[in-house]
Amino acid sequence: MEEIRSKELFEAAKRHIPGGVNSPVRAFGSVGRTPRFIASASGDKITDVDGNEMIDYVCSWGPGILGHAHPRVIEKVQEACSYGLTYGAPTEKEVILAELIAELIPSMKVSRLVSSGTEAVMSAIRVARGYTKRDKIIKFEGCYHGHSDGLLVKAGSAALTVSVPDSAGIPADYTGNTLIASYNDKDSVEKLFLAEPDSIAAVIVEPVAANMGVVLPENGFLEFLREITAQYGALLIFDEVITGFRLAPGGAQEYFQIEPDLTTLGKIVGGGMPIGAYGGKREIMEMVSPLGPVYQAGTLSGNPISTTAGIETLKILAEDQDIYRRLEDKAKKIADVVRNVAGESVCVNQIGSLLSIFFTSEKVTDYKSAVSSDKDRYAEYFGYLLDRGIYVAPSQFEAMFLSDAHTEEDIKYTCRILEEYLRQ
Repeated sequence: MEEIRSKELFEAAKRHIPGGVNSPVRAFGSVGRTPRFIASASGDKITDVDGNEMIDYVCSWGPGILGHAHPRVIEKVQEACSYGLTYGAPTEKEVILAELIAELIPSMKVSRLVSSGTEAVMSAIRVARGYTKRDKIIKFEGCYHGHSDGLLVKAGSAALTVSVPDSAGIPADYTGNTLIASYNDKDSVEKLFLAEPDSIAAVIVEPVAANMGVVLPENGFLEFLREITAQYGALLIFDEVITGFRLAPGGAQEYFQIEPDLTTLGKIVGGGMPIGAYGGKREIMEMVSPLGPVYQAGTLSGNPISTTAGIETLKILAEDQDIYRRLEDKAKKIADVVRNVAGESVCVNQIGSLLSIFFTSEKVTDYKSAVSSDKDRYAEYFGYLLDRGIYVAPSQFEAMFLSDAHTEEDIKYTCRILEEYLRQ
């Protein structure tokens, strides 16, 4: 596969953009390749500027649950653009989207739209602190909640990929109120509550960790978090930026039947356009300005183009809930091939349409076991697939996403290439 134009663009980008990319993992640094500059996308395929067509298992890191350029979504967005791109004033579409969110995720009775998942999480944390009048929060090692200062501690996603669990430029005071627990480790959480019984405002968790690769919650772990936060008067925040509308119409909280106090959304809720949302119980969300003392604002919040794409995407998901069975069937086919061929030499974690292949014989259940995987082997695997027209995450510590647009033919081809690689 040629990559002449991608190389040219990457060199040009490096002159004016840090590292040549606007989000670190896109640089392909951990896999030793040149990033592909994408020219177009349709269905389950993306095409780069050199004309290489690839089966896409990144799906823009999650939003593309319907595949790229879904006709209904595109039609609605094109129509909305003809009326103007942004108003900085309320629109009916904000109301419609808020109603859809509340219908699909009943715990989000009241929600506020923002422009990204990072902004949603940052705001939810602020609301939790305002509501409880406490300062400290608990997050989990390897879970990524965006790049706001107080949460970029022991983070996952690209921070793991480039071996920078913390970021320069963040004063120690900003992270002093962030307590770190181990994912799937109840004792680590309990010890923090015992040490700080009246100081913890919230526990924030990815109900399925998907930023250190896909790591599933062990039986009883999420239930434990629900119980201990209630016991100590803290709030439970589900970061469903990835899992929201992906595991079920009501997200991970529907899948696991656990109701958090606050939820953050991104990715799918915008149907491929930039958006985020946070919400929860009315009494908590009434802390948000202009009703309450917790301030949060945004010029592009509730943007009419983003809300249009989100509304149509959620409508499609609500109309055809068999999509979730189809998605899981596809993911299981890939997972089963890897398990059958590689045996215990790799660990495959899969739930719904989320999937990760870890090159380790260890069961991956937390941050420590995730980073035990062989990153050099992953880079080799990534290159093998890329050279054969299959685009997966350029990082061991990201998820593989399935979309409804992935065809049976492309799933079979992917399975065949995976089998070829693993049998080498």
